[in-house]
Amino acid sequence: MYITRFGELGRADIAVAGGKGANLGELVGAGFAVPDGFVLTTDAYQAFVDANGLDPDIRRLAALSADAATPTAVRAAAAPQAFAEASAQIRALFRAGVVPEAIAAELRDAYDELTGSVAGGADSAVAVRSSATAEDLPTASFAGQQDSYLNIRGLPALTEAVINCWASLWTARAMAYRAREGIDPGTVRLAVVVQRLVEAAASGVMFTANPSTGRRDQVVISAAWGLGESVVGGSVTPDDLVIAADTGAVLSRRTADKQVMTVLADTGTREQPVPTDRRSRPVLDDRASARLAELGTRIAAHFGAPQDIEWALTDAGFQVLQARPITALPEPAANPPTNWTTPRPGLYFRASIVEQLPDPLSPLFADFIDGSVTRSLESLLSRVFESGRPREGDLGLPTVNGYAYYYYRPSFFWGLLLKTPTALAAMVRGHAEMGLAGWQQQAHPRYVQALQQWTLQPVEAMSARQLLDGVSALLDAGTAYYTAVQSVIPVAATSEGLFRAFYERFVRRPGDPPALTFLLGYESEPIRAEESLWDLAAWTRDRPDIASTILTTPERRLAEPLTSGVAPAGVDADAWQEWHTRFRAHLDRFGHAVYNLDFASPVAADDPTTLLATLRFYLRGQGTNPHQRQASSAARRAEQTRVMRRRLGLVRRVAFRRTLYWAQRAAPMREDALADIGLAWPLMRRMLLELGGRLVRSGVIAEPADVFWLRRSELVSAIDFGLANPGGEAGVDAVAAPRVSINGAPRPVRADAIDKRKMLWRGRRRANPPQLLPEKGLVSRLSVQWMPAGSQDQQGEVITGVGASAGQVTAPARVLAGPAEFGQMQPGEVLVARMTTPAWTSLFAMASAVVTDVGGPLSHSSIVAREYGIPA
Repeated sequence: MYITRFGELGRADIAVAGGKGANLGELVGAGFAVPDGFVLTTDAYQAFVDANGLDPDIRRLAALSADAATPTAVRAAAAPQAFAEASAQIRALFRAGVVPEAIAAELRDAYDELTGSVAGGADSAVAVRSSATAEDLPTASFAGQQDSYLNIRGLPALTEAVINCWASLWTARAMAYRAREGIDPGTVRLAVVVQRLVEAAASGVMFTANPSTGRRDQVVISAAWGLGESVVGGSVTPDDLVIAADTGAVLSRRTADKQVMTVLADTGTREQPVPTDRRSRPVLDDRASARLAELGTRIAAHFGAPQDIEWALTDAGFQVLQARPITALPEPAANPPTNWTTPRPGLYFRASIVEQLPDPLSPLFADFIDGSVTRSLESLLSRVFESGRPREGDLGLPTVNGYAYYYYRPSFFWGLLLKTPTALAAMVRGHAEMGLAGWQQQAHPRYVQALQQWTLQPVEAMSARQLLDGVSALLDAGTAYYTAVQSVIPVAATSEGLFRAFYERFVRRPGDPPALTFLLGYESEPIRAEESLWDLAAWTRDRPDIASTILTTPERRLAEPLTSGVAPAGVDADAWQEWHTRFRAHLDRFGHAVYNLDFASPVAADDPTTLLATLRFYLRGQGTNPHQRQASSAARRAEQTRVMRRRLGLVRRVAFRRTLYWAQRAAPMREDALADIGLAWPLMRRMLLELGGRLVRSGVIAEPADVFWLRRSELVSAIDFGLANPGGEAGVDAVAAPRVSINGAPRPVRADAIDKRKMLWRGRRRANPPQLLPEKGLVSRLSVQWMPAGSQDQQGEVITGVGASAGQVTAPARVLAGPAEFGQMQPGEVLVARMTTPAWTSLFAMASAVVTDVGGPLSHSSIVAREYGIPA
């Protein structure tokens, strides 16, 4: 049998009916209003191919086109043409084929039965739609890749439409899509949906989740007069509505000037002008849109996932023509904030530590970091200044729309500026852990000691209270260290600036190298991390099975072997264990470098997949050997230094030597200091995830990482009730929310609150936070010159910033929001980011230039770019 009615199909019948047919059958079985029809199954497609001997030619032509699409430089350009040529030849084979009599007889009987139930008998119109086995799937939509035909009348036209649908499995766009998705062309087949055509007064498309924001509580509807082909095909600008899924209220409406509509013709369809009185009239009023949204919500609930639905409005009401899962739907996000009202009067700056917090803060980190930074600053200022110490409320690190800002009471801030000479003197003396000596001899050893104290006991053996105390203590140690590191930056900036000024004014002659030549070639932690990764790649290249596995295995499948040490399939276990030991040694040494100080963001020690892009880059033989690059820079520096010393007289030689030594010593130490800021972060994350795991077992949260989305008070409450201790149970309402049951499955008590906080965070992340608050006034005008970011209101085609490393490059720009996107970086692209930290250094080997929103000549991106010899 080659024919199956809708009512006999369900969502599990994709192999028989394709994605579209299976979904329509599921809708009919669930009682939704679907125009009657049947499916010519995939067996009919295969029988046609076999009867006409098409399979060998299809496989040959499909293989040729797929081979042309392989990502080599020559073939990439030829791929579209190869798909087009193969498609034309395959479709010609289908048009020359003959439908076997058994299929033709069943198709005739099914068509007579379908059209005999409506006026007009055998000449009644039907829609003929392709339904591929790799179509309308949760992971691959394939929407629009095959063909559909409307207003088909009579058996000869139906037979021709069926053959054309079969042939459309091999359109150039469908073949290219399958190649991109990695779908074997030999595994796909196609069913054909034949459906009674309804003459709709209005039609359109409905998404049961907002495709722009990912919000699952909003339904988005596009509506136009006539048949829906004008909406799907994009030939008309439809009305657009956003509906609240729970209430049906219209959240937004845009009524278009609808100039054309699709209507039935004698055969097929045609476009005609919309009557003048309906062009600017809403297609759906509020009541109708609420009914349609409610229908979509019920369909999504039935399938258990957001749906992309094609609908039609007839005299009988709304009809469902198709439904498919929405693919590539973003995580839900609230609308970005537009109001930047401060919590209290004062000066708000996004500088210093805030440069390491480019995104909105997670709730738990926000609660921890404000007090930690405040205590660190108060302690430092109290040790530096004998009088005028900060009082409560003078400073802090609050958030505005989730973004961290340094806060100063105006009177305290201006008083602090007057004491700058005292602070500079303390910095030079290394007093209060400040300056190069203070960082090296006091701040760094103190930080290491604090970390060592909390590594004596495994996190699994600690009580919940110990874990929370450990996080507080380690974060305090980290912020105290960061505060000390910030005093290294002005020393480095002053030393480099002084040397440059002296060299340019009193030493350099025409033909002499730039001042930068004397400052390159020194080792620092980011450079040593690069050299370590290069060495690992060199070792790996000598083991082809391991190298091939790393180069060809998708990141999501390689993540487990990277972290567990269990050898992937086809790789020798002993060899992989040796490789993993070397990789783990790299992570133990350098894996604490933070991309973002918010402890909700993993570091490489937690998630090493961020290093894969650079490791693969090196494995392919790309990039330059960092050992050779540094040695070359060092040799050039030493030679030019000798030249200058021989040429200069005693006074200038002494000044040259002293200013140069100071600058050469300060810059690498600055990078070393910054690289170790995250020393405590892997342990803090292990502590918090241990707490999270215990709360999962107690039913408070859904997964361990949700602990970062709790407020500190909620976490403390859970600990006080024993829910985060081994054996804790969820019988006590520890966090002011009942544990509920949905469809018989228990739902964590804080699930809804966490979902809303994540949605709010994603919306805020799309905002562009002002560098200064309030944005207007005398203080803003006076302070803007000190801020690390330039004007964000530049107009025109040129954006101007601060030159940090000389050069000119024309290349594609790769904008990266964070480590989750590192894998998108391609060799030769310009790296564009809000800011970079030492953890980003691995990408500099691939970049042709670097552009950041935040920073200056002495920021991390600038220093490392100069070492690599690329513009910044």
